[in-house]
Amino acid sequence: MSSRRRTTLRAVAAATVVIALAAGCSNANSGANKGGGSGATGVLTLGKPDGPQTNNSNPFLNTSAGATLGYRYMIYEPLAMTNMIKPTDKADPWLATDWEWEGNFTKVTFTLDARAKWADGKPLTAADVEYTFNLLKKHPALNGNGIPFDGVAVEDGKVVLTFKESQFVNQNKIIQTFIVPKHIWEKVENPETWPNRTPVGSGPYKLKTFTPQTTTLIATPSYWNGKTKVKELRYTAYNDNSAATTALATGKVEWSFVFMPNHKQLFIDKDPKNHKLWFPSGLGIHGLWFNTARKPFDNPALRKAMAMVVDRKAIHIQAQATLYPEITNPTGIPLPAGEPFLAPEYQGATTKPDVAGAKKLLDEAGFKLSGGVLKDPSGKPVTLTFTDPAGWNDYITGLAIIKDNIKQLGIEAKVKTQTAEAWGVDVANGNFDATLHWTNSGATPYDMYQNIMDGAILQPIGKSSQTGNFGRFKNDEATTALKEYANAKDEPTRTKALHTLQKIFVEQAPMIPTAAAPIGAEYSTKNWIGWPTEANPYAPPQHTQPSALEIVLNLTPSK
Repeated sequence: MSSRRRTTLRAVAAATVVIALAAGCSNANSGANKGGGSGATGVLTLGKPDGPQTNNSNPFLNTSAGATLGYRYMIYEPLAMTNMIKPTDKADPWLATDWEWEGNFTKVTFTLDARAKWADGKPLTAADVEYTFNLLKKHPALNGNGIPFDGVAVEDGKVVLTFKESQFVNQNKIIQTFIVPKHIWEKVENPETWPNRTPVGSGPYKLKTFTPQTTTLIATPSYWNGKTKVKELRYTAYNDNSAATTALATGKVEWSFVFMPNHKQLFIDKDPKNHKLWFPSGLGIHGLWFNTARKPFDNPALRKAMAMVVDRKAIHIQAQATLYPEITNPTGIPLPAGEPFLAPEYQGATTKPDVAGAKKLLDEAGFKLSGGVLKDPSGKPVTLTFTDPAGWNDYITGLAIIKDNIKQLGIEAKVKTQTAEAWGVDVANGNFDATLHWTNSGATPYDMYQNIMDGAILQPIGKSSQTGNFGRFKNDEATTALKEYANAKDEPTRTKALHTLQKIFVEQAPMIPTAAAPIGAEYSTKNWIGWPTEANPYAPPQHTQPSALEIVLNLTPSK
């Protein structure tokens, strides 16, 4: 798999999220491990298998190189830092020293850290924060989390945001918004398409060089929040998982999130003392998204029948090498973490394949199986194309398994691979039949369902969707339930809305959940120590998540 955000967030990853870059054709790392190792020279190497990148450091565009590789988190900073592993914990102050919510989460006031400044030496002020939120309010394409900003103002040196509806579900997204310098961005004619090739942020790093294969960041000597031990970050974009895995195994890359079919043999055993991995998960998932705006995938009976025959156990073992938790409930909610959220009717339900039940459902919906070929109610054979990036081995293997599964229903599928960049654009624009993709994650299953089913963020085919609902799913009941959950003033109301969402998800099948989404990574302690672990879970270890900055600031040389 590749560098996936999970989103979300994501985000985050999103979620956001996955993986690692690094093309062996680049010589950027040639001296990284000489003279005592990367730690001794102050260099940390990162990698992802997302292929060559286009020079774009716009932090608000999830298709930019800064987002794909994750380096945007090193340049731009949030108002506060959350922990996706512990999403209900209070966030750590960052650019803001304090924030206070009022009026059932319809108003928040930020007190800024007076020490904060931009990499060019100018102070970071309330005017910058005010400008940033107004920028997102004015340009929906940059507002990746779809925050419905209303009022944005500066009062007594503090930034005050007001909303027409409760932002209970968006608290973390709002406080983690990237803040950008007004004195630079206000001169940009079209920020929605601006590549921002010389980014200036408040973070501890600035862009030194960019090539399609390797991006290098260097530490800012005057970073307002202290000194950094890591003086240089080198991100390499590998063409596929195999190349990224080799780089990890040989030590050319020290930090990545790349899928390995046999992680113990391919990575851990190469250096048992220093090669580590940790894959915690939240409440996001991976799954097969349908383009419900295309026929015959607009038919819920067809989607549900396909969901009924997918072998999640085979995907868990063969495609994901047991690295990601298996999905065992048709609601898509990962267990046991999501157990408290399950509606009574789905407690004890399973995802065990039911071919006979799926065939019956299709027959009742007017589909006919003739000569081993399934035909839709209009008499046309049901065929589809699965798309995902080349080299994302777990996804490609998963698609092969699903292809065999649905053939039992008389459905013929083919698999098409693309570059990660082209695929990302096609998914956002709705140019696909079905694709394996991740969802957002949050403190409850709301974020997952909102990412998949929210009609409020629905875009027509051809118009880019940066915030989710890539499958163009339209269901008024789901949109209403999501809104009721978000605006609820008590827990019983939220519970009722969440149970409604589960029922719609199971019966309408806008996507087929295939695995819980990990927020994990592989890393090496040979040159750097201070990584988050199960014993010290101060952040999820994936370097394409917002808390990656916190991890880098926590690292110290191992020798």
